[in-house]
Amino acid sequence: MVNDKTIIFLHGFFASGSCEPAKALAECFKGKYNVLTPDFPLHPDDALAYVVELCKKHRPALLVGNSCGAFYAQMASARLNIPALLSNPYFIMTDFLKERKGKHRYKSPRADGNQDFEITDALIEEFRNLQARLFADQGEAMVWGIFGDNDSIAHFEPMFLEHYHTTFHFPGAHTPKAEEIREYYVPIIERMMGEVKNEK
Repeated sequence: MVNDKTIIFLHGFFASGSCEPAKALAECFKGKYNVLTPDFPLHPDDALAYVVELCKKHRPALLVGNSCGAFYAQMASARLNIPALLSNPYFIMTDFLKERKGKHRYKSPRADGNQDFEITDALIEEFRNLQARLFADQGEAMVWGIFGDNDSIAHFEPMFLEHYHTTFHFPGAHTPKAEEIREYYVPIIERMMGEVKNEK
């Protein structure tokens, strides 16, 4: 049974479950919804498997994913028929990663304390194999998209609209700020949660 009080937020590639959008979302819904903001693994097959198992365990009413998190949210949503809000989705992760090969640090703290990682050719190939299966499953759950008008990184609204119909815009960049989460994301999520309850 779906837990209509639970939302899972999936962070971007360089972020973690303690990033600004995650914390803002949890704060906005404190006392109303249980917002889970996990860190997921670096490697894509491991990350998707982790997200799927997390969804099976907690039965969320909604997935909210930003950037790479939206990449995983789309696949988990289709596979498990869970509604999802895809925020500035980055659907072709290989393009993103090819420009950023080398050693990096996560931009927000991870629960395991491991802040260092490396983008390698092997990692890019893992993403290539997974993204080949993007949209392979077409679930029946509602999937909406929200796109930043000043996003200079991801430009995948046309691809989103090849598969889904409902989109929104906000006057922000690729990673939404806390105030943008409050002003633009929260009302959309409330609408989606309301629709989930009405379908029960």
